Amino acid sequence: MKQYSMKSTKQLGLLEKVEMKNQSAKRVNIVSLKLVKESSMLYMNRCVRSPEDGYQLLKQFLGEVDREYFVVVCLDTKNHPTAINICHIGSLNASIVHPRECFKPAILSNAASILVGHNHPSGKSTESREDVEVTNRLVEAGKTIGIDVLVHIVLGDGEYVSLKEKGYI
Repeated sequence: MKQYSMKSTKQLGLLEKVEMKNQSAKRVNIVSLKLVKESSMLYMNRCVRSPEDGYQLLKQFLGEVDREYFVVVCLDTKNHPTAINICHIGSLNASIVHPRECFKPAILSNAASILVGHNHPSGKSTESREDVEVTNRLVEAGKTIGIDVLVHIVLGDGEYVSLKEKGYI
C-alpha cells in the first residue's frame, strides 16, 4: 500500500504540527461490500409493469407474516426484478424506515429503479400519514442518487393501495 503524504504548504504544515503533538495514530479499516444471495423465488410475470404486478410479487414474497415488513425490490432498466431485500421488520403496528437502508441494496445490485412496499398486519391497506412521509423521503433521496422509486405498495388482506396511483409519487 502506498504511503500518502500531505502537500507541504504553510497552513497545512502548521495544522499538522498542532495535530500530531496531541494525537496518536488512528487505525482505519479497509473494507469491501458484498451483496449476498440468501435464496431465490420464481416470479412468473418476469417484469413489473404496474402496481398490480408489484403487489403480486410482494404478496408472493411476504406470504402471511405477522409483523410489518418493509421490502425493497430492485429493478433493472427493463423493470425486471433483480433482488428483493427486507429493509426493516417492524412491530405489530410500526416500522422505522430510512432512505439509507432502502437504497443500500439498490446501489449494491446496480438497480435502475426500485419498488417499495410493506404490509399492514391489521389487514387494512389504507395508507397512513407516516406511509406518505416515508414515500416522499424515498422519492427525494432517489432523485438525488439517480434511482427512481416507481411505486410504494401497502398490502392488506387480499387488497393493496398504490401510493403512485393515489398521486403521492
